[in-house]
This record gives sequence, C-alpha cells and structure tokens, in this order.
Amino acid sequence: QVQLVESGGGSVQAGGSLRLSCAASGYSFSSSCMGWFRQVPGKEREGVASLYTGSTQTYYADSVKGRFTIARDNAKSTLYLQMNSLKPEDTAMYYCAATPRASCLRGSMSRSHYNYWGQGTQVTVSS
Repeated sequence: QVQLVESGGGSVQAGGSLRLSCAASGYSFSSSCMGWFRQVPGKEREGVASLYTGSTQTYYADSVKGRFTIARDNAKSTLYLQMNSLKPEDTAMYYCAATPRASCLRGSMSRSHYNYWGQGTQVTVSS
C-alpha cells in the first residue's frame, strides 16, 4: 500500500544543483520519519538527511551539511532534497525512505530503521 516515487535525478557539472522529489502515498505522511539515502557500487547505503514530518527539525550527514537541504510539504505528501554545490563524490543512486509510524526514531539515518523505499534516482556529478 505504501508507495514512494522519486524524481529529479540527472547529470550535472560540479558546483551545480539538483532537487529531488519523493511523492508518498498509502500512509499518514504527517506522522512519519522520512529520509534520503545514497549508494555507490561497492559501498553500503548511507544516510544523507532525514526528518520527522511533524517537526521542523532536520538532520544531515556531515558530508552534506551546508550544501543539502531536506524539506517536506505535508499538504502534498512530498519529500524534497535540494542539493547545491554538488561534488563528484555526491554521485550515487539516491533513495527515499519512510517509516510510517508516529513512534519512529526521529533523526535516524540507519537503513534498518526504515520500512519502505523508493526505486531510486541516479545523480551523476561530473568534474
């Protein structure tokens, strides 16, 4: 029933920007933990940013602080990731994740904490 559909990936030159979107359905978006993860070949999927949809607090991996911004529009049940000042090391498959419970752990960027995942959208940053 829960569905996460990502969009916005693509190829961009270093220093450029992209905005990823995750359209969610099938659960109470306003009472859930949402996160963005990324993965490159040969490495584990890592958390990038997360939030609880009932709060204004956001959380970021150190590698993206100051460059990425996670946000949500509860009226549209949509999660966003604004990525600025992109670097080649940001190249990865980006995934939207959700834990559709009000009791979810706020700020978690652990893969095991999330129940549902989007299909992923590729981000490629060239130098």
